[in-house]
Amino acid sequence: STAVATPPARSAAQPVISISDSFDGGNAEFSGLKLVDGEEDFCDVHVTVNIRKDPFTELESKEHFQYFSFRSTLNRDAPAMKGLFQGKKSIKVKYILENAGEASYAHAFRGYSTFYTQTSPFDPDSWRRKDDTAFDGGALTWTHVHDLDSPTACFAYFPPYSYERHLGLVAKCAESGVDATVRSLGQSVEGREIDCVTVGNGPRTCWIIHRQHPGESMAEFYAEGLLTRLLGLDGKWDSVAAKAKELFTFHIVPNVNPDGSINGHLRTNAAGQNLNREWCPSPAPGGVEGAMYDAPTAERSPEVLSVLRAMDGTGCDVFLDVHGDEALPFNFLAGSEGMPVWCDRLRSLHGAFLASYQRANPDM
Repeated sequence: STAVATPPARSAAQPVISISDSFDGGNAEFSGLKLVDGEEDFCDVHVTVNIRKDPFTELESKEHFQYFSFRSTLNRDAPAMKGLFQGKKSIKVKYILENAGEASYAHAFRGYSTFYTQTSPFDPDSWRRKDDTAFDGGALTWTHVHDLDSPTACFAYFPPYSYERHLGLVAKCAESGVDATVRSLGQSVEGREIDCVTVGNGPRTCWIIHRQHPGESMAEFYAEGLLTRLLGLDGKWDSVAAKAKELFTFHIVPNVNPDGSINGHLRTNAAGQNLNREWCPSPAPGGVEGAMYDAPTAERSPEVLSVLRAMDGTGCDVFLDVHGDEALPFNFLAGSEGMPVWCDRLRSLHGAFLASYQRANPDM
């Protein structure tokens, strides 16, 4: 005789609110739901969610997390909608991000306002802020009214920059008709291309990389704006961009960490490595005298290894590494003051670059 195992029966009952992060860049873990029917905070439902942690980072010996992005849907057919909430045209939900106080940069939640959209999460112009966002040192909370006619909303730490948009940007650059080339420098841990756009024919070489930390999605929006201006993707002639291309040959990497971006990570790639710490060997964790942490490697950080090899081939006169920040609500420039080669010459060049940037763009 043959024994046949049958899966356990699933309940057909739907929750009032369902949570999903099963999309490009999604990050959330549903924790619980409580029907309160206006008894607490004038809300009908409390939904508790946790931020999913990045893989363990060997060098820093921790699991980073901060970035979140999830979709929430009001289910019309939920039993409570035909009972407790019968006749209501909308449901007010309080969202509780339960583990926010344990995040890598929990202090950044003070004064923060959650982003939300009720249309496409990948339309950057659709995002708005939740003014009632509050952080008590432990949980991050906000409320949202779900209408029966528009039951879905998306919430995120920062508006996402999708991999589909990334591929579209790279394709636009290749088809721009400008003297630009698109190539792959190598592949990520999960096999995605490390795309690089080269434009300009100047005697100096400038490398600009973006989004080593995948949760800093604004870095790739910066890359899109930069490439749009250099290549005239918006159909506009730009004399400053034309001059820049006479002076420099630009190698631009819009996303160094595509795996981390797709997986909804804050700081790491698919192997759990903080790529911003993978550019050279450093003292190994654990405090063993003389022990070194080798980096970059093809196994842990092929993204950085690919960029470094390409930089070795072209040389580099100027290097910019574009990031975002969890807490600071303004643009800023951080130099290389901590490097052994930092000197008066580099300090002067850094200052001159900052001054020029401020003249060209008052947002700095």
